[in-house]
Amino acid sequence: MAIRFLTSGESHGQALNAIIEGIPYGYELDFDFINSELASRQEGVGRGGRMLIEKDKIKIKSGVRHSITTASPILIEIENKDWKNWVYPMSVEKIDFSSLDDSLIDEIKEKINEKKITRFRPAHADLSGALKYGFDDLRYVLERSSARETATRVAVGAVCQNILKNYDIDFSFEILSVGECENKDKFSDYIKEFQKEGDSLGGVIRVVIKNVPVGLGSFVHWDKRLDGKLAQALMSIPAIKSFEVGLGKKYSQLSGHSSHDEIFYDKKYYHKTNNSGGIEGGMSNGEDIVLTVAMKPIPTMKKALNSVEIKTHKTSLAHFERADNCACYACGVVAKNMSAIVILDAFLDKFGSDCKRDIDNSFENYKKRINEL
Repeated sequence: MAIRFLTSGESHGQALNAIIEGIPYGYELDFDFINSELASRQEGVGRGGRMLIEKDKIKIKSGVRHSITTASPILIEIENKDWKNWVYPMSVEKIDFSSLDDSLIDEIKEKINEKKITRFRPAHADLSGALKYGFDDLRYVLERSSARETATRVAVGAVCQNILKNYDIDFSFEILSVGECENKDKFSDYIKEFQKEGDSLGGVIRVVIKNVPVGLGSFVHWDKRLDGKLAQALMSIPAIKSFEVGLGKKYSQLSGHSSHDEIFYDKKYYHKTNNSGGIEGGMSNGEDIVLTVAMKPIPTMKKALNSVEIKTHKTSLAHFERADNCACYACGVVAKNMSAIVILDAFLDKFGSDCKRDIDNSFENYKKRINEL
C-alpha cells in the first residue's frame, strides 16, 4: 500500500486531524483547491445549522515545505469553531472543580449533564457502540461516529486529487435521486418538504473518474483488485448502504452477449460501451470509472422514532441533536475524494512512490509502451 492515512478528532472536540503517509516528494499543493473541496462538503440543500458555524480550512503542520510535498508524513488540522461551546462537556483533562468559584460549579456541571445522551437513535451506531465498549453515555459514540469526521477524509482526498491532476485524472459526481425523486429540478423542494416534517432523506450518488490509465489494480491477489478497494473506501462512508460499478446489479438482468463491452482497435484499444464501469478483472481498462452508491436517510431526526433509554430500558423517543435532514451533496463530495485516495494509491503502486520526477518518467514510459502494442 502506497498511501495510508489516519484521522482523529471528535465532532465537537477542538479539531479534526489527519496524517497522510506515502505522498511522494515534489508535488505542489494548491491550498485553495483543498479548501474549496472542504467548502463543497458543507454545501447542499438540507444541511443543518452546524454548517453556519464551521468554515472548514486546512492547517498543514508537516510534510510540506513552501507548498511542495517533502515525502514526510503530512499532518492536517481542521479547527472546530464550535469548540468554544463545548469546552467543558468535551474537556480532555479532568475538570478540577476545587479550583473554581462556587458560582461556576453548578453551571459547568449542568452544561456537562445536558450533553449526556441516554436514548439510542435507530439506524445509528449508538446501540452497537454502547454495547461493544460499555458506554453509559452515548456521547462517546456520537462524537466519533458523526459524519463530521468525513471533513478530514475530504482534505486527504483533495491532496490526492491535487497530485492526480498532474496526470489529467479528473473526479466528478452527480446526484441521481433523492428519496423517490429522480427529477433534479425538484430536489430542493422535495428535500424542504421532508425538512418541514422533521424527517430525513437519502439518495443515490454517482462518481465518475476520467483519464485513469489502463492497468491500475491487479487480478493477481484479491486485496489488490481496484473495484474491491473502491468498494471498501466508499462503503466506509457513514450512511452508505450499497456500492455498484458500471451497470451494477442491472448486469445480472442481461445476457453476456447483450451486456459485455466489445473491444475495438483504432491506433489504440477501446470499447464502444462502458457497462463494466471502467474496471475489468480488478483493473482499470482505460474507460471512465463509474461508481454508484446509495445513501440511507440520516438517522438523527426531529420527528423521532421509538427507542429505548439506556439505563431504565423504558421506551422513549430517540435522541435528537442538531443535524442535517439530507446530505446527498456532501456525500458526493466525500465519495469523490475517497475515490481519489484509492486511485492515487493504485497509481503510485504502479508508477513508483518516491519522487515526482521518477513517477513522471515511469508514467510516460508506460504510456509509450502500451501505445506500441
